[in-house]
Amino acid sequence: MKISVCMATYNGARFIHEQLASILTQLDSDDEIILVDDASTDATVFIAEGFSDKRIRVLRQTHNCGVLKTFERTLREAAGDIIFLADQDDVWRGDKVAKVKRVFQTHADLSLVLSDCAIIDAMGEVVATTRFKSGKFHPGALHNIVRNSYLGCSMAFRRPILEYCLPFPVDIPMHDMWIGILNQLVSKNGYIDEPLMSYRRHDRNSSPEKHAPVAQMIRWRLALVKNLILRYRQAALFRRQISANRSL
Repeated sequence: MKISVCMATYNGARFIHEQLASILTQLDSDDEIILVDDASTDATVFIAEGFSDKRIRVLRQTHNCGVLKTFERTLREAAGDIIFLADQDDVWRGDKVAKVKRVFQTHADLSLVLSDCAIIDAMGEVVATTRFKSGKFHPGALHNIVRNSYLGCSMAFRRPILEYCLPFPVDIPMHDMWIGILNQLVSKNGYIDEPLMSYRRHDRNSSPEKHAPVAQMIRWRLALVKNLILRYRQAALFRRQISANRSL
């Protein structure tokens, strides 16, 4: 079961070394980290390449394309059977990969797994020991269209979902919301009620905690529903692909 870790970076020099180090210790020799850098102006690429680890593949974009397009490129480059999404500024717990792989191995009907996470600040101090306290993660599609629970950096999924969710529509809110809801519509999600990573919140996060204006949020939801309806027509093909890969 080959693992691909897909990471989009932009001016992440402050935290990227700690994050890559926390991931690499969990990967086998034939696993990979696909790091697509979105035209950083700091030392992000230099730090990543400084690991001199053949499992890290760094791809540079010559101009800034934004989070959505950059993550799409990382996913298109991935060769793994199981794909993890990763942010540049978090820290993975040492058993994250093993625990997620075990869930996929023992539950052939699941095509996406999401775990809880602790929340840390810029200095690495714990702000909260759980993000989904008291079962606040809701897998239902309708609930997540209204109020998204999918956090990309805590998600992993089987490869066949890529054939279904790519390319990302240009007008969706975020890639993780899109992947999570699509998968819920046509397959099954699993949840690990345990913080397998530290999710860092600081002043330069690409996904701010504050909500967008109401009008923008409404436009995003309408676009999301429109695109979900269009992609749902491919559900039969997706289900066949999932069934063929249940032996992973």
